[in-house]
Amino acid sequence: MSRPEFAPTVPPPFPRYLAVIILLCMGCAFAGNHVAARVAFDDGAGVLLAILMRSGGTLLVLAILVLWQRQSLRLPTGAWRWQLLLGLLITAQSLCLYSAVARVPVALALLVANVFPILLALLTWALGGPRPSARTAMLMGLILVGLVFVLDVPGRLSDSASVGPEWLLGVALAFCAASVFACALWITDHKLSQVRGSVRSLLTIFIVFSSVNLAGLTGALPGGLNLPATSTGWLALATLVVLYGTGFIVLFISVPRLDMPRNAPVMNIEPLATLLMGWIVLDQMLSRGQIVGGVIVVSGIVLLTYRIAPVRVGVKAEV
Repeated sequence: MSRPEFAPTVPPPFPRYLAVIILLCMGCAFAGNHVAARVAFDDGAGVLLAILMRSGGTLLVLAILVLWQRQSLRLPTGAWRWQLLLGLLITAQSLCLYSAVARVPVALALLVANVFPILLALLTWALGGPRPSARTAMLMGLILVGLVFVLDVPGRLSDSASVGPEWLLGVALAFCAASVFACALWITDHKLSQVRGSVRSLLTIFIVFSSVNLAGLTGALPGGLNLPATSTGWLALATLVVLYGTGFIVLFISVPRLDMPRNAPVMNIEPLATLLMGWIVLDQMLSRGQIVGGVIVVSGIVLLTYRIAPVRVGVKAEV
């Protein structure tokens, strides 16, 4: 009997410390992407233009990589529908997050969107995966509490001027972004892990690029393709392309080896890194409460990562 053409070989996971380092770097790259996007938007760039440029740049690099390695774009039987769904989910995540940023304060939108690790852990559990331990759940809660202080949510909510008529819609869109991103990570890890990472990423970003192009051509988002007014905006867009492209490629190529249900909360460093970069690039000062929140976030990540190893019989129960 001949061997099947596509053997479902799942690569072994990275060591925990290496997975955490990769996720921390990716969180900082995505944070820099948000800061660059804000600079570009302040210079008049449209939302769809930013997404088109970052997805187009990433698509070009991935296409060169796939062609250079002479990889086949053929997928295992039944994988195409999951690949299409993955691309549409990433498209929806991008549009929802930027739409939320347009309606509510950026910090609040990022806070809501960064609940995706908790949603991923719950989704994995609901679909037959391991249940998060009480300790893991407590640390996730601690990280979220820290993020509340880092992003100064109480102060923003107390300012009635920052809560406009579209505030609830903005929060709902940010939560939608978190939900679809958690689903995208689950699909990548459980349904497409047998697909070569660069091929999976190329097809995903191609679907994103095509979908956003269609949205631009149909005028679904008025002003979405506006150009920056000065060279500063163009430089910010170029920075956005580099940071997002690097983060996207490394993250989605490495997802099957990162044990995401266990390690995804590490990427909650992104809002903290966004504030720090905003302080440096945009001259935004951190308050005492934000510094305290930052200490809580970092402490939660350290405790989540460098916990005491469980005994052998309890390994499966520790998530």
